[in-house]
Amino acid sequence: MAAAAAAALRAWFWNERFWLPHNVTWADLAGEPGPPGSGLQYPRAAHVLSAFPLALGIFAVRLLFERFIAKPCAINLGIQDSGPHRAQPNAILEKVFTSITKSPDGKRLEGLSKQLDWDVRKIQRWFRHRRNQDKPTTLTKFCESMWRFTFYFSIFFYGIRFLWTAPWFWDTRQCWYNYPFQPLTSRLYYYYILELAFYWSLMFSQFTDIKRKDFLIMFVHHLATIGLITFSYMNNMVRVGTLVLCLHDASDFLLEAAKLANYAKYQRLCDAFFMLFGVVFIVTRLGIYPFWILNTTLFESWELIGPYPSWWLFNGLLVTLQVLHVIWSYLIIRTASKALVRGKVSKDDRSDVESSSEEEDVTSNSTKGIFSTSSNGSNRLNGHMAGGQWTGEE
Repeated sequence: MAAAAAAALRAWFWNERFWLPHNVTWADLAGEPGPPGSGLQYPRAAHVLSAFPLALGIFAVRLLFERFIAKPCAINLGIQDSGPHRAQPNAILEKVFTSITKSPDGKRLEGLSKQLDWDVRKIQRWFRHRRNQDKPTTLTKFCESMWRFTFYFSIFFYGIRFLWTAPWFWDTRQCWYNYPFQPLTSRLYYYYILELAFYWSLMFSQFTDIKRKDFLIMFVHHLATIGLITFSYMNNMVRVGTLVLCLHDASDFLLEAAKLANYAKYQRLCDAFFMLFGVVFIVTRLGIYPFWILNTTLFESWELIGPYPSWWLFNGLLVTLQVLHVIWSYLIIRTASKALVRGKVSKDDRSDVESSSEEEDVTSNSTKGIFSTSSNGSNRLNGHMAGGQWTGEE
């Protein structure tokens, strides 16, 4: 009974009339596209499983990179491995902090004040210091951003080098000629699986990385990115997929470079990198993406292969992504405008320490910068599916 149910579910999920164009079956894609022994093949669903061990390998390389490369670089730049001020040990307040609330309201503060014979302001300061105590140091954030910068920079230029010799980079109609009977080359396979593995590694490491305010947003982002990459691979839309991946990689390393400059306190360099990031982001997401990517997926593919169910789903997701591009571009422009008025780009306050009680009201309004989440909860920069791949970042 269970086997029959599993077989029915499998047949439903892999329905050829959903996944493939008319008059094409999975059996047509089972053989080798080239002569025997050529090593060429079509994408297969089982290929994506190789991303899991590769993701673990990427995560291991990241740990080594942060310890032996990023950390010495940060120390040479004068970034210290010192955390915020530690809270004075207090068993009663610690129990409240760990078991009840990390931000007590006025009524609870009054009760604790009477119980400890402390004034309310001192208790508020203790909770602020205790919250900051669990937050990462600038050194930790620098190492994380340096790893992401290195990967984004490397994968972008690998993608450019690979696509430079690909015919569909110069003529997007090549994405659809003889589709889906397009062989998978080894370089294309490695590029796609490496991108997929990286996002799986981000999915794993998000639970051990710096805990930011946009944790849930980025979790959904990584999940959506993984889903889009996997979907396009199994559907053999990898040619246009490489264009989308490379296009989104173009701006992500600039954002991480701006963060590195910010952590190292090179303010002008930070400002320059962010402005460059904003220009590249807007040009690629509002210019090249709709007029190059969407043009070929919506119009050229309609002309050459015609629509079918998974085609509609794929394009629906890409159009949704364009809507997000517009929203993110607006937020970047708004943030850059405010930064120009202030005269500088500010810090990433999604994970920074809280300000002192004397400065709290001022800094909460003046240091919301390009890497921040606004007071009304709307995510700014790092919410771009960005990092946005198909999604940096994004």
